[in-house]
Amino acid sequence: MHVTVDVKGEDTHEIDLEAVSGTNTDATPTYQDVLREIDLSPHEVSVLVDGRPVPEDQPVESDRMTVLRLIKGGSTE
Repeated sequence: MHVTVDVKGEDTHEIDLEAVSGTNTDATPTYQDVLREIDLSPHEVSVLVDGRPVPEDQPVESDRMTVLRLIKGGSTE
């Protein structure tokens, strides 16, 4: 299955799940595995499917996902 990963405000990636190396070789790759393929950490982003957040450790069940980078920053002054 191919998955379209839309990183909001950045790039769109096409990922072939069969080429994604998951943490468990017998299972469908997780959203975290897909994030790793595009060099993103689950600590930096939220994954949405159909506009709803999904746990990164859940197996990929959709052919389209949206990734939102979490905003960090601020001043300590």
